[in-house]
Amino acid sequence: MRRLALSAAMIAIGISLGATAYAMPGAGSRAGAQLKDGGTFRIDQVAPIDFVDPALAYALSSWMLLHATCAKLMNYPDQPPPAGRRPVPEIAAGYRVTPDGKTYTFTLRRGFRFNNRARLDARSFKRGIERLMDPKMESPAVDAGYVQDIVGADEVLAGRASSPSGVVARGNRLVIRLERPIPDFAARLAMPFFCAVPPGLPADPEGVRAYASAGPYYVAEFRPGQRVVLRRNPYYGGKRPHHVRTFVLDNTLSSQRAVVERIERGQADWGWTEATLLQGDGPALVRKYGRNRARLFVKPAPFLRYFVLNSERPLFRSARLRRAVSYAVNRVALAREHGYQVVRPSDQYLPIGFPGFRDAHIYPLKGDVRQAKALAGRRFKGAKAVLYTVDLPIPRALAQIVRRNLARIGLRIEIEAFPINVLLAKLETPGERFDIAWGFGWGADYGDPYGILNILFRNPGGGKANIARFNSPRYNRLLNRASRLSGAKRYRAYGNLDVTLARKAAPLIAYGTDNVWTFVSKRVGCKILRPELDLAAVCLKR
Repeated sequence: MRRLALSAAMIAIGISLGATAYAMPGAGSRAGAQLKDGGTFRIDQVAPIDFVDPALAYALSSWMLLHATCAKLMNYPDQPPPAGRRPVPEIAAGYRVTPDGKTYTFTLRRGFRFNNRARLDARSFKRGIERLMDPKMESPAVDAGYVQDIVGADEVLAGRASSPSGVVARGNRLVIRLERPIPDFAARLAMPFFCAVPPGLPADPEGVRAYASAGPYYVAEFRPGQRVVLRRNPYYGGKRPHHVRTFVLDNTLSSQRAVVERIERGQADWGWTEATLLQGDGPALVRKYGRNRARLFVKPAPFLRYFVLNSERPLFRSARLRRAVSYAVNRVALAREHGYQVVRPSDQYLPIGFPGFRDAHIYPLKGDVRQAKALAGRRFKGAKAVLYTVDLPIPRALAQIVRRNLARIGLRIEIEAFPINVLLAKLETPGERFDIAWGFGWGADYGDPYGILNILFRNPGGGKANIARFNSPRYNRLLNRASRLSGAKRYRAYGNLDVTLARKAAPLIAYGTDNVWTFVSKRVGCKILRPELDLAAVCLKR
């Protein structure tokens, strides 16, 4: 999961200038006659690509590139949502899990090759995991906690071993043993961290810049801050689309205005930037191109915005009072404060469009003071709540909106604002005196509801992310039960839990899901957004 924001820049979600509405070239069809195989897809970008090394890359724009190059045990289908957000076996022909949930055995499909013609086998995935654990790499996968539960990881991370004893590769068979059951472990393997790499790829703390890949494309060139080139893998043996011959990313652009202008003029086909940088251009783009049509799209991202209600404090031990507060807030006003269509109002804990999400319309988005007062009765009369937030303009403004909303039901709010790192430390400190806190936001690195609901609400086991201190034996059981399911039953159970948690327990005031903006040139076809542009699937018009 993408954890609590750690810097001011991370408070705003990234914005993608890409597209959706998929169309494949088809023999004899009108669409097929207008689209071509090959060509160079041109990408402009202001923010630098962090890495193209799968052990180190963690920026969303970097992951978009790696999604086109990676061959993974599990992957996201090149399809529109909802299917495109649900990880399925890719290189794995299938896998078995032992009854205790601690041993995964993967059987690999045959026929996959790297762009240097070398055959892909289980050693490539083992080497990828070894590089993640290598202490020299300082991989963000370690900081996020994605590999520590593999048997033998502690020895590798401490520098006492070069390979974890829990990962065994024999031909086309890969066995991974875990210290404890990880119910969403298979879904985690869809992240670019777990790309197949050449078995001899060295551990380079600066990140490798060009290396062989077994996916549809490979990284042919990476000059940090200047240029990235992806080329089509001539020996790719899978079924994923790969129409474009070459991707060329120009990382020398100085402004978002320049990116937009170049896409409008057809000098670039797509770009990526931060949400706040698009605010000046967003309204004009919508007026000119509309939304969700041929070139401009605004789609929900898997990133949740919320305030937490401290269930350990006397005021909000009562679910009834937590629900009263949830009825009182104006989610439309809170979402609008982030900027022009940066956040889409929502009242649920699974982000809009996320696997398992179903729109239940639990709370009126503009609030319902009458219902809030009916639930609270006289319990808020003379009461005061302490609200923690970040000492920056947007979080302060959000806190002021909540204060005005809750004043209408008799609850006085005292706002205390802190620097980001100070607030993060306070939210993780047991016994801290806040009743309400702005929660920065929570996003998913992979498409499984466990990484949101279980992490935010399960206690024990949720860890530091459960800053609401929510601890309900009933919901712990329900979350654990849902985590043991698979397929459609899993998503249905989590979707029901999402609605029940928001409607009855209300440990958070969810107020929105971030948006991803997408904008492409006139010549871009075969467009899928999940919600970022699927580069492997795109093609160019003749």
